[in-house]
Amino acid sequence: MAMDAFSASLMQDKREIVIAPTIYKFANFADFAAEFKLGERDVVLTNEFIYKPFMEELGLPSKFVFQEKFGVGEPSEAMIETMYEAIPYDSYDRVIAVGGGAIMDLCKLLGCKRPSSVHELYFKREPVVHEKEVIAIPTTCGTGSEVTNISVAIVKDEKDGVLTGGETKLGLVSDDIIPNKVCLIPDLLKTLPYKPFAASAIDALIHATESFLSPHRKTVTSEMYSVKATEMILEGFRRIALEGPDARMDYLGEFVTASLFAGIAFLKAGCATVHGMSFPLGGTYHVPHGESNYALFGKILEMYDEYNPEGELGKFKEIVARCLGCTKDDALRTLNVTLEKVLPLKPLHEYGFKDEDVKSFALSVDANQQRLITNSYRPWSIELSERVYRECF
Repeated sequence: MAMDAFSASLMQDKREIVIAPTIYKFANFADFAAEFKLGERDVVLTNEFIYKPFMEELGLPSKFVFQEKFGVGEPSEAMIETMYEAIPYDSYDRVIAVGGGAIMDLCKLLGCKRPSSVHELYFKREPVVHEKEVIAIPTTCGTGSEVTNISVAIVKDEKDGVLTGGETKLGLVSDDIIPNKVCLIPDLLKTLPYKPFAASAIDALIHATESFLSPHRKTVTSEMYSVKATEMILEGFRRIALEGPDARMDYLGEFVTASLFAGIAFLKAGCATVHGMSFPLGGTYHVPHGESNYALFGKILEMYDEYNPEGELGKFKEIVARCLGCTKDDALRTLNVTLEKVLPLKPLHEYGFKDEDVKSFALSVDANQQRLITNSYRPWSIELSERVYRECF
C-alpha cells in the first residue's frame, strides 16, 4: 500500500511525546467550577443526564448546551452545522466540554474559527484556526480525545471531488485543536451506564495496544504510557470478570486516568488497522465507536499473530499474560475470554453489515484511512481487510 504525504509526515515527526494540555484532577464538578471561575462568557457543552445530577444545583451563570439537542450518535456534518447555529461564535469566550468522545470532538470545533463549510474542513480544503480556550472533562473512560489532535465526524463521502451519495467517517487532524486544559473528575463517571462504560474502556485498551504495536511512530516515552494504560485497564477488567460490573465503581479513577494515558500514547504513536477498519462500520451503520473497534480487535490481533508472533506483539502478549495470570502462548485467547466477560462480542451482521459491504468497506478503508492503515503492525492490503470483515461477519 502506497503511503500518502500526510502519513509520511507523521513518520518524520521527531517529537518524543506530546502532552499539550495542562492536566488537573478534582473531586467533583463544583470544585472545578470554583477553580476556573465559570462565568457568563463560558459555554458548557454536555448532556442533560450529566447536567442534572452534577451541575444544575450549582446555579452557575454559564450557558449550558445539551449535545442531544443537535442529534443523536456521533458527530456528523448536519449535527455540527446545527451546533454552529445554536451557539453563535461571538456568544462565548471559553468552551468547556463535559462528556464522551462526541462532545470532545464537537468542542474542539467550537474552539476554532468557523469554516465556510464543515464538509470542506473535514476534506482538508479549509485551514484549522484555533482561537478560543477549550477545557476538556471526559465522562467516559475510553475516548482519549481530551488530549489528542483529532476530531472525528461522519461526513458525506466523495470520490475525486464528487459526492457519492454515501457517508464515511473522517478525522480532522491538527495540533491546533488539542484542548488547552484537561480536568479529570472520576465522580462524573458514576452515572455512566455499564454498556457504554465497557465499550469505551475497551476502546482505551485498543488505543494503548495499537500505539504499543506502532511500527514506525512510537517512542520510549509513548510506549511507557501505552504499557501503563494497558496494565491499569486489564486490572480493571480482571476485577469485573471476577466480581461483575459493579466492581468498576471503586476503580473509576484508574479507568479515566488510563484512558488519558492511552490518549497521550496514541497522539504520538498513532492508532492503526482496528480504527481504520471500524470507521466505515461506524459511518454507515452508526455503530458506537468503542463497539465497532471491539468487533474487529480480536480478529486483527489474530492476523498480526499469524504474521509475527514475536517482536512487539510478543512483548504485548507478555504484558497481557502478566496482568491476566496466563501464559504468553495463551495470552490472546485469555484476553478475548476476559473481554467477552466485560462485554459480549457481536458479529458484524448484528449491526446491519451485509455481505456486499466486505468489498466496498475494504475499498473505502484503502481510499480514506491511509493515516491509520500505514501504521499497521503488519503490511496491510485490501485483501486482508476483506478477510477481516468476512471472518467477523
